[in-house]
Amino acid sequence: MITTLIISISVFILLTSSIMFFPSFKLGNLKIGTYWVIALFGAILLIIFNQVKIDEAFNSLTADTEINPLKILTLFLSMTFLSIILDEFGLFRWASVKAVKLAKSNQISIFLSLYFLSAILTVFTSNDIVILTLTPFICFLCKNIKVNPIPYLIGEFMAANTYSMMLIIGNPTNIYLATSNGITFIEYVKVMALPTIISGIVEVLLILLIFNKQLKEKIEKVDDEFKIDDKVGAVIATLHLFICLVFLVISNYLNIEMWLVSLASALSLLIILLILKIVRRREDSTLVNSFKRLPYELIPFVLSMFVIIIALDQNNITDKLSEILNFGNTTFTYGISSYLASNIINNIPMSMLFSKLVGLLDSEIITKATYASIVGSNIGAFLTPIGALAGIMFTSLTEKYGTKLNFRTFTKYGFLISIPVLLVALLVLNFMF
Repeated sequence: MITTLIISISVFILLTSSIMFFPSFKLGNLKIGTYWVIALFGAILLIIFNQVKIDEAFNSLTADTEINPLKILTLFLSMTFLSIILDEFGLFRWASVKAVKLAKSNQISIFLSLYFLSAILTVFTSNDIVILTLTPFICFLCKNIKVNPIPYLIGEFMAANTYSMMLIIGNPTNIYLATSNGITFIEYVKVMALPTIISGIVEVLLILLIFNKQLKEKIEKVDDEFKIDDKVGAVIATLHLFICLVFLVISNYLNIEMWLVSLASALSLLIILLILKIVRRREDSTLVNSFKRLPYELIPFVLSMFVIIIALDQNNITDKLSEILNFGNTTFTYGISSYLASNIINNIPMSMLFSKLVGLLDSEIITKATYASIVGSNIGAFLTPIGALAGIMFTSLTEKYGTKLNFRTFTKYGFLISIPVLLVALLVLNFMF
């Protein structure tokens, strides 16, 4: 037990430190994220020191269950592929330009347009995709119209990580926590829709209050044009995403696992686009670029953290943690603890750990604790950049496109906004049970 604790705590401390101080390093021309290397090294150490029973870990990895991490990764990467394809065709950029054009030259209108566009896109894709696609656009837009980009970037990031609670596919943490406790797509939406909407309203009002003075400043004009070059490809990709979402909704009634639905959709789109490319006989980098942009680093990170959580479980450490959390109101205990834990160990390993902790609870409170943990994992993402991989990507992108949004600034606004939003979401969730 002691060896497992030492290695696990060391990994968590190094993860936090790496995200804050050295998030990546270069190996030749290749940029490598430090976080997954640390997690992989920790998992290897646990295996070397015999802290993980290899046969049990392998059985868990290959088990025909919905919480199999390989299935969860397939679901997430397939949905990410569909979304990236849409971005490569320019659909998100086109939607952003349309939203801003409708707002004309009023900053508050532009802010609200981008905020709710981020929210809507997140609901139907994922928070990571929205952050990757809209962040550069917002940086360029604010530079062109000569306004402070911070309110817009904060709004986008917080909308993406609040409305990612709405659907089970909005965040990998949703997928892991929900499927580990047998929650279906429809059951999930019925519970999480109201907390998401109400906390989202509170959130946008808080942001408008904090940035009221800056957003009231006048601007000359909004000058940005964008057209989708390959409309046929964009329509085909949009149809695939729509059909995929429909089948995800009814998958439980058809007795089809969600990862199979998303994988089939991604493969179908890939095949059709390949055929279209052959028929057209022209150079098209859409597919190549899409595959390059997939978050492959998530694979070793998730699998390594899976090994670490198994080690904690096999050494009865999760039992001890469950006893510590077994007090007070379940919704607030698990919601607040998961929110804090996300900012200590990142929300993906947190969701793996909490899926184990929740599974040890009495059957009548498991579902409540699961939803509370989901709320904490999503809203915890905007307390500090450590809270989620989305935060790491976000701060890296803002720096790349010339906007100063350092750890201190991020955390200042995260503290002011995330705590009220968290409490409101948990209050609504508690009311529903």
